[in-house]
Amino acid sequence: MQFLILSKIGKKCELLSVEKIVGERGLTILLNNAGIFVKYFTNQEPNRADLIKNFDTNAAGVAVLTQTFFPLLRKAAGQVHTDEFSVNRAAILNISSGVASIADNTSGSGNSGMLAYRISKPDHILIAMFCPGWVKTDMGGSDATITVDQSTEALVSSFQKLTKEHHGGYFRRDLTPIPF
Repeated sequence: MQFLILSKIGKKCELLSVEKIVGERGLTILLNNAGIFVKYFTNQEPNRADLIKNFDTNAAGVAVLTQTFFPLLRKAAGQVHTDEFSVNRAAILNISSGVASIADNTSGSGNSGMLAYRISKPDHILIAMFCPGWVKTDMGGSDATITVDQSTEALVSSFQKLTKEHHGGYFRRDLTPIPF
């Protein structure tokens, strides 16, 4: 697997740069790792700017990135002439904290489980979400339980095992399902 790391995506020049690298094969894996955490408490003074900053990176940023690179994913998916769902065809993989689980969210949340189905089924593009674990990063802090290398190794191993049965699912780094 070859990885290309980009930030602040959505410009035509980034798409053209990636297109030059992947060529006619297209993009087989889009790995979205939204990653900012601006603390926001329900009992604080309302602060629209903090909410928007979180949503802009962690939701809108992922949507724009996915939309920008969808033509390259579609190109890769179109080269496989079976109903296969796998990272060897085309996949959108989202990394997110375990607190993104709707089932584990006691403060309430909506269920958008149909999104993966609606945007990907016709093109057989696998979509899966992952929690990398509590990782020693700027966000995770020094008390976190695993290193970036440990998390990455487990994630890449899990990515290689993905099939149609994992489509639309949310998983821990070891491919253990997390309830929505």
